[in-house]
Formats: sequence, structure tokens, C-alpha cells
Amino acid sequence: MADEKQKKDAKKAAPKKSTAKKATKKPAKKDAKKAAKKTAPKKAAKKGKAAEKGAAEKAAPKKEAPAPKPAPIVVRASSRYVRVPPRKARLVANQVRGLQIERARALLEFSPRGAAQDIRKLIESAASNAENNHDLVADEMKVVEITVDEGPTLRRFRPRALGRATPINKRTSHIAVALSPEGEDF
Repeated sequence: MADEKQKKDAKKAAPKKSTAKKATKKPAKKDAKKAAKKTAPKKAAKKGKAAEKGAAEKAAPKKEAPAPKPAPIVVRASSRYVRVPPRKARLVANQVRGLQIERARALLEFSPRGAAQDIRKLIESAASNAENNHDLVADEMKVVEITVDEGPTLRRFRPRALGRATPINKRTSHIAVALSPEGEDF
């Protein structure tokens, strides 16, 4: 019997301890709210001063910016899904980058690489775009930018000995060319 009474007393004492903990937490929350209320008017006063400064700056006359330079004329042409590996096409593209159209045509015309013919056709197309769409002289143009990006890969398989098969990757390229008049660089 005495043991049961002690257990009941212990159970009753346990809730009293938790209420004591709750009582200590509540004042802390109230203090935080009071502190927030005190700082709010200070923030509003600072915002008001900042707004006044902004209005004063806006009222001051602004200096006129110099007229922007007209953008250089750039004529673009692109060819997608070309059946040339990008690694091989980049070798030719690096030779042509920065050259005048006439020199690029001559170099590509006599290049033994297969990618040279595809890039030559693309440069011819960009030169025609310059003449027909922008009223520019094609012979006065320069290759300012040429990029070769990788396209999708056609995956094929080759039968080999003992019933095996090895993959053949037929890579494709996306080639883009930008031409600009010789005097303008960007």
C-alpha cells in the first residue's frame, strides 16, 4: 500500500514539473515580441530617411549618356546533322577562323579533309545571305566566328568472331558560321 501511494504521489509531482517548465518558456516568448515591437519604429524611421534620400537623388539632373555605338553587322549561317565527326571538323574550322572570305575559300577548296567541303558550302551560304539579305559585299567579309558542336550519334554494330558484336559510332556535327565586314571586330 505504501508503495502505491508513493507511485501516485510521484505521478502527481511529474505534471507539476512540466507546468513549471512551460511557465518559464512563456515569458521568453513575450520578451521576444516586446523587443520586436521596439525595433519596428526604428526600422520605419530608417526607411523614411532612405526614401527621402532616394527622392533627392532622383530630382538631381542626370548627365546624358553617350550615344551607344551601333551593333556590328553579323551574318550567320548554320548546318545541322552533318555526317562528319566534330573532332575532325574542328581541325578545319580552326584553320579558317579569322580569315577573309577569299583566303578561306582557297584554303578549303584544296584541303584534303572531308569536313572542308561541308564548311566551304556553309561559308558560301553565309556569304550569299550577306549579299541578298543585308546588301553587303561578300568578298569584303571575314569569318569572325565558327563553332562545331556535337550532334546525335548514330550507333551501329559490327558482327565479330565468336558471336560477338562491337559498336560503331557514327558521329554528327552542328556547324555555325558568323561573318562580319572586315573593319568591324567584336
